[in-house]
Amino acid sequence: MLKDIRIAIIGCGNLGTSIANGLLEQADFLPQNLHVTKRNPANLLYLQDKGIRVHSDNLIAAKEADIVILGVKPYNVSAILKEINPVLDPKKQIIVSVATGITLDEIFGEIDATTVAFRAMPNIAADIRESVTCICGRNITESTEAQVKDLFNSVGFSITIDESLMEAATVLGACGIAYVLRFMRAMIQGGIQIGFDANTASKIVNQTVKGAAELMIQKNIHPEEAIDKVTTPKGCTIVGLNEMEHQGFSAAMVRGVLASYEKIEKK
Repeated sequence: MLKDIRIAIIGCGNLGTSIANGLLEQADFLPQNLHVTKRNPANLLYLQDKGIRVHSDNLIAAKEADIVILGVKPYNVSAILKEINPVLDPKKQIIVSVATGITLDEIFGEIDATTVAFRAMPNIAADIRESVTCICGRNITESTEAQVKDLFNSVGFSITIDESLMEAATVLGACGIAYVLRFMRAMIQGGIQIGFDANTASKIVNQTVKGAAELMIQKNIHPEEAIDKVTTPKGCTIVGLNEMEHQGFSAAMVRGVLASYEKIEKK
């Protein structure tokens, strides 16, 4: 599906690199079909050894791509679009922005009104093809939507949502991976305090979190249903859970989600 699609990742930072690494894992993807650019691409040069075209010329990358992914910081999106607009072909190319908080209206303020454009929000798990990517678009067709979903399905799976939910999707999917990692770090710290060395605690926590996620996915159940299977009367699990709630665990998580959302909304 991706064999004949030419892709450019302009402003290839951490997220762009994760997407690139995920694409490389696809058997039908040709590395030479991928351009990655950065103002100073020195730390991307290792990708050249894998066949990817690494450089700093945004115009060449955009001109030779079927799908142009904007991986730059939000405050640079407008400038990059102005730069590459002269070589864009609205009849043949798809623009995909992964910049937080940049709306489709803002994107179309710089490009042809007939261009097919998407907003997408993957996360860094794209690196291992386990990202969730929420997308929305304008001027899209079934074919162009399928192309973009194929792209992001290659590094995880994708969901089409209304643009009004893109900021919320950013918080749950992109910021959310950091929340989970911080939770895991705290579990590891607790494991060390009760006697494990850091390496063993990490292995136990990593597999426990992976198992919990797979349980939810495969059984399609609510978290509380699974929790009920672990909590027994007067048992150690319910004591620990109640202590966490007394200390504000769930409230802190919800407040963190809301704080991140409010930060995006204020931009």
